Amino acid sequence: MPDEAKGVATAVKIDALAGAASRAATGAAQKLRIGIVGGTGYTGVELLRILARHPNADVRAITSRKEAGTPVAQMFPSLRRVYDLAFSDPADAGLAQCDVVFFATPHGVAMGEARELTDSGARIIDLAADFRLQDAAMFERWYKMPHACTDLLAESVYGLPEMNRDAIRKARIVGNPGCYPTTVQLGFLPLVEAGVVDASKLIADSKSGVSGAGRKAEASLLFAEASDNFSAYALSGHRHHPEIVQGLSRVTDAPVRVVFTPHLTPMIRGILSTLYAPLTRDVDVQALFEKRYAGEPFVDVMAAGAAPDTRSVRASNMLRIAVGRPADSDLVRVIVVMDNLVKGAAGQAVQNMNLMFGLAETAGLDAVAVLP
Repeated sequence: MPDEAKGVATAVKIDALAGAASRAATGAAQKLRIGIVGGTGYTGVELLRILARHPNADVRAITSRKEAGTPVAQMFPSLRRVYDLAFSDPADAGLAQCDVVFFATPHGVAMGEARELTDSGARIIDLAADFRLQDAAMFERWYKMPHACTDLLAESVYGLPEMNRDAIRKARIVGNPGCYPTTVQLGFLPLVEAGVVDASKLIADSKSGVSGAGRKAEASLLFAEASDNFSAYALSGHRHHPEIVQGLSRVTDAPVRVVFTPHLTPMIRGILSTLYAPLTRDVDVQALFEKRYAGEPFVDVMAAGAAPDTRSVRASNMLRIAVGRPADSDLVRVIVVMDNLVKGAAGQAVQNMNLMFGLAETAGLDAVAVLP
């Protein structure tokens, strides 16, 4: 790039950062102007539900080319008398005037629009995979498309607050973690970080409700197929596997290898991951987890001997963990439960937004789990 062009590009980036900093400085006192790209799926409507209670949220636009002009509450009656917005075409949504733009879209969309938005000063939180994997070649291998903006990928931050809180606060672009990787990484993190397990022999046995596959017509998700059934899938390899390895590798110099097996369960929402790792030295695993997650607003380490269930976190941003050592074994067993649409997607995205704009991390995320 010629020196003159470099200077222009640098000036644009500096102006954008200055604009974002100014917006962040006033965010605590004013409403954040929010855009949501791709609002007709489960994560889109979950974002709307959460943001409706957020004291600093002003949702300006929610986009859908197919549904442009349709009132949001017509598609999602749960939002009647909450939003009077209609879906808009992305080209006419004024996203560049937003403080933050959420992408609740298929993989590949956010990276195509990220440069224009960041140049305007908007910050981006992508709920798809465009900014999760730092290795562009690895992204292309698993998602079957080249990365459109490797320079922005290099500066993006992986949005798992319990691991990357300080970096998230400074980020222009956050790659919101996948649902399975959130449970697996937070379940293994204290053990791998402390070096008390053999990180090359990790096992993750994970089960998810059908909403994890998105809001789409697919034979395997039909009621007659998924109900009264329980099955493993993606046995040859799952896209979330490299994301899990990438995250855990950042907290240890030891090689990280994970046997990850996902399952589909006949429930609408929720994830339960049962994790196993061989201990390399004797340690009080209960105390280790309690110390690591002390003060974390959305990680609940349960008492020794407890066993969490998915409905204890349904519709909340809480992730619950139970840890113990099976009798007559050198293994540690960790059970993690979480709502895949909240802490596994939209709730975690709002948690990241709060950090990026200097708001209370729990803002808008205080909903208690729904029972029964």
